[in-house]
Amino acid sequence: MIGFVMIGTNDLNKAIKFYDILLDAIDLKRVITNEKYAGYSSKKNPKEIEFYVTNPVDKKKATYGNGTQISFAVKSKETVDKFYNIGIKLGGKDEGAPGIRSGDYYCYIRDLDENKICSFAKIDN
Repeated sequence: MIGFVMIGTNDLNKAIKFYDILLDAIDLKRVITNEKYAGYSSKKNPKEIEFYVTNPVDKKKATYGNGTQISFAVKSKETVDKFYNIGIKLGGKDEGAPGIRSGDYYCYIRDLDENKICSFAKIDN
């Protein structure tokens, strides 16, 4: 079972501005911030951090993983659309506009550090 997800950034302040707005669309909020990282949790359960954006501990440049993707499960197609549109508006790059894939509804974007992120909603058949 996954405890939390952490991705790297080369500009923590820019990443915080991006993720504060983007993750609000899927009911996550920033609950901790320091000079090294920011942590986000569900608005319903603010004590359990699920997602971190961080400066690399080794002080080297943050890089994205080729083939690595972070996926957020959401409740509706409308939320997927909102996530995608906000992400693009904030400077994220399109990696796959919202649409049905493998029977469910997905979208894909790259964040400001090129990390690939996705949101998806199960479609009732």
